[in-house]
Amino acid sequence: MRDKVTLSLVSKQWHAYARDFLYEFIWISSAAQAKSLAHTLLMQSLVVQPQSSSMPTLGSFIRRLHIETPVLERCAPADLRSILDNAPGLSIYSDRHSVQRSLYCDGPDPRCSSEEILRLVANSKIRRLSWTSYGDAPFQQRMTPLLTNIAVQLEYLELSSCSPNFRTVFPQTQGLNLDETRMDVCLPSLRALKVSLDNNTFAVLASWDMPQLTNLSVLSSDFSYTGPGFASFFQAHGTKLTQLELGHSSSLIEEHYLTAPHHSHPSTPVPLAEWCPNLREFICSADAEWHWQSPDWIAAHILLPAHPRIELIGIRDIDARLRDDPFIPSGEPYFTLYEQLCSLLQTDAFPALRFVRDMSKESHAMRSYSPQPHVSQFWHRVVNRCKEREVWLEDCTGVNVTARSLLRAAHLHTPAY
Repeated sequence: MRDKVTLSLVSKQWHAYARDFLYEFIWISSAAQAKSLAHTLLMQSLVVQPQSSSMPTLGSFIRRLHIETPVLERCAPADLRSILDNAPGLSIYSDRHSVQRSLYCDGPDPRCSSEEILRLVANSKIRRLSWTSYGDAPFQQRMTPLLTNIAVQLEYLELSSCSPNFRTVFPQTQGLNLDETRMDVCLPSLRALKVSLDNNTFAVLASWDMPQLTNLSVLSSDFSYTGPGFASFFQAHGTKLTQLELGHSSSLIEEHYLTAPHHSHPSTPVPLAEWCPNLREFICSADAEWHWQSPDWIAAHILLPAHPRIELIGIRDIDARLRDDPFIPSGEPYFTLYEQLCSLLQTDAFPALRFVRDMSKESHAMRSYSPQPHVSQFWHRVVNRCKEREVWLEDCTGVNVTARSLLRAAHLHTPAY
């Protein structure tokens, strides 16, 4: 960005060329930045309008707006409204829990409410939307602007919630009425959906018309994967999915169902493989403990211990395990993590598996640029096990990890004497 600013100051001609690139991608990291941008766009629009209606405004160059601030630096809704009013060409919008919202109201101006902001953002030009819902109002009410069905080009949708009142640690979903959660929302171009919401919201999403949906990433905030909302969503959309990510780990789910006062562990497994028969790619977390019901092996994920058609399994957070797992010098390095990876390679669990991908950039750096002897030994064992199973091990960039590449990395970082 400093280079872009420098180029724009060379001359008026250079400034005219650089404006597109200066304002194409806006990243707001504080409330002061949002206020400054809103003021700049308002002042410039007031100057341009009296002169010529054909002269482009600075806001017309904005294509992507990302808002990610500290908790105490959240953007004022009025400033956000001013920015959006002057950004008619916006196609990518991302809010990471970074807009000020009051417990009682959104402010004196109803034009700055969450619903009005969403109505302004979810237009016919938006392609990628990361939306945060604020407050405890029902999900259907907060998402009513989508009922107008104008987001016809939306390809990626990420939904999360930020509530000032966390009503209960373990929400009750037994009395959920699926008929009351219907919403006639149509997103004809949506291909990827990422949700970090509760079981009730899954019931609402089950009624949405998303004919092109193929990729789903789930991080449930209450782990109600045995509830009717979770089941209704996958029964409605599961057959279309080719890629599924379950962001929470098996250990977190197990701990929840072992300690929650109002829940018991399900007596029968969730038939996720039946609901999603066309899956080809599965992404899970390496943060999984021993499955307490089956101590002889570690499932890739308690919700999907096996699938007949999955060809690629991506694993996140391996770096955390390499850093945090206790290292016993006299034993096998990272024994539990190694056993977890070996469970993925069982023919009975994933017979069509061809690729296992380490999706952690940090793990890639630990393996390639600063290898420790115990880390190198661990990866050599994994590579050998993958070779026995005829499965390719890949790094986060999709490049094969081989015994030769591990030896090369170790040789490059061995001190010379």
